[in-house]
Amino acid sequence: MAVLPICIIGEPVLHARAAEVVDVDDALRTLVADMVETMHAAPGVGLAAPQVGVGLRVFVWSWTDDAGVESSGVAINPRLWIAPLPIDELTEDDDEGCLSIPGEREPLIRSQAAILEATDLDGTPFRIEATGWLARILQHEHDHLDGILYADRLAHRERKASDKAVKKARWGRPGQRWTPGIDDIDP
Repeated sequence: MAVLPICIIGEPVLHARAAEVVDVDDALRTLVADMVETMHAAPGVGLAAPQVGVGLRVFVWSWTDDAGVESSGVAINPRLWIAPLPIDELTEDDDEGCLSIPGEREPLIRSQAAILEATDLDGTPFRIEATGWLARILQHEHDHLDGILYADRLAHRERKASDKAVKKARWGRPGQRWTPGIDDIDP
């Protein structure tokens, strides 16, 4: 297993729809193992293949809730359904970040419930009904597979702050990456 470099906003693979996985083979298993190691090294709670420069519909996640219940796995060719968005005001509980926009966090309203259907590395279909932060994580990672970054979904004021941070860091151009444990970037 290896820690992979993570693409930063502006890399074309982050802004394009990822391709369906056709074969679950050793190369895909190695990619997934490396993604899990990279996610933990970052540290993050999810990582999509486009974030490591691979335009395939695969993501991994690992999160432990306040009660100590862990949810982790790999989703291959996922489909996601979400409940209607809440009409609440933004709070700091809605702050979201992304390893492809390291160090930045902005409030974003997400659905509080999601259903994920995908296959795992054994080709076994599964279904997860998620709420709260797990629902947020699944929505965030699924968005990556459609070429959407969380910053693309921000309201005007928050989007303006995010764009300013990206400009200040001189990101937004192809070829920019950081490697967890090596590069001094605070995700």
